[in-house]
Amino acid sequence: MNQSARIGRKIGAAFGVVVFLVFGLVPGFYFGSYGSLVVLNHLMGGPVEANILVRMVVVMGTVLGLFCTASVSIVLGAVAGTLLGYATEALTAKKAVEQEAESR
Repeated sequence: MNQSARIGRKIGAAFGVVVFLVFGLVPGFYFGSYGSLVVLNHLMGGPVEANILVRMVVVMGTVLGLFCTASVSIVLGAVAGTLLGYATEALTAKKAVEQEAESR
């Protein structure tokens, strides 16, 4: 793998973390907790009471929602950065070949 793709992947992953912190933190909390409440509602056959087991499941659902949102943001950022690194390498390699041909 070339150097531009490696640098692009690292920059893209860092950008993915920033995007997650800005845009993904609240939806991660929301979808994780709401999803766990929906699952508990279906499992128990109706509205759930706020006991310790329900609270533990909601916390685990929230953590899972945050983890999933963060992993998607970071992976998509890394893939985009890698693609940009390859594109940059292709453009600079083309110019390098042209400059080498002109110098001969």
